[in-house]
Amino acid sequence: MTATTSSSAATATPAPLTDATRDEASLRRFLHGLPGVDQVGVEQRAAGLGTRSIKKAAKLWAIDTAISMVDLTTLEGADTQGKVRALAAKAKRPDPDRPDTPQVAAVCVYPDMVETAVEALRGTGIHVASVATGFPAGRTSREIKLADTKIAVDAGAAEIDMVIDRGAFLQGRYLAVFEEIQAIKAACGSAHLKVILETGELATYDNVRRASWLALLAGGDFIKTSTGKVSPAATLPVTHVMLQAVHDWFAQTGELRGVKPAGGIRTTKDAIKYLVAVHEVAGEQWLTPDLFRFGASSLLNDLLLQRRTQADGHYSGPDYVTVD
Repeated sequence: MTATTSSSAATATPAPLTDATRDEASLRRFLHGLPGVDQVGVEQRAAGLGTRSIKKAAKLWAIDTAISMVDLTTLEGADTQGKVRALAAKAKRPDPDRPDTPQVAAVCVYPDMVETAVEALRGTGIHVASVATGFPAGRTSREIKLADTKIAVDAGAAEIDMVIDRGAFLQGRYLAVFEEIQAIKAACGSAHLKVILETGELATYDNVRRASWLALLAGGDFIKTSTGKVSPAATLPVTHVMLQAVHDWFAQTGELRGVKPAGGIRTTKDAIKYLVAVHEVAGEQWLTPDLFRFGASSLLNDLLLQRRTQADGHYSGPDYVTVD
């Protein structure tokens, strides 16, 4: 993941963005000064793009691209080292009978499983991501959130997925959220930071836009929809709003930041809808694992089945892929 950091050609951060974070009043003024989201418009556009059809060759490309963007995830209380090793093996060779199948982008685990994942994936180029900061609720002190992050980074995590304090955000305590993201970003060191907004708890598209900009201002490398533990999780309209935010951020700063929808994306058809949205809303350069990810567990199986169908001309059935 190199494209999400500020490029050497990036412009200096414009003064309005620097001034926006000077104090609580400035941050509130900036966030509430963002253009409102047209709910009907964004939902209609998402629905319209979701009806796009693509030809067979393009569909195979889309499937391989989606596979390469998957953060293969296990975040359960019953996780074991054996389960993480098995997940890593699937990440490396998603379809053992088809060696041309792309590897996934990352394996995402809890901090105590990072060391196991790092060892299992060493030398593959697949990133190890870890949720931190009191995932999924985030209801703990900043000291514990920082310690949680340090445990994951020290164990070798290349990416940290943090949750924002939704309570503080919804109360309008934007500076507290901003400063916490900044603190976690500093604790990440060279690891990339994905900021989970938990959009299902933000209630409005305007709040999603404000939270997206807040995370970008604080230094998030990615903005992520959801923990996967709250319903609704990722939706196409919400992802449209977030893709527009990173597009606008790039237009103003020259810096590329990424988007990660997570939770509820289970089929190839759905994944392709998201790829169409990426192309049409953010732009073609976001069609890379450096700038777009799927947080998923079951999605990969359907992508593999549909990949075989495209290659063989007939449906292979679920027995031909491993079950998580």
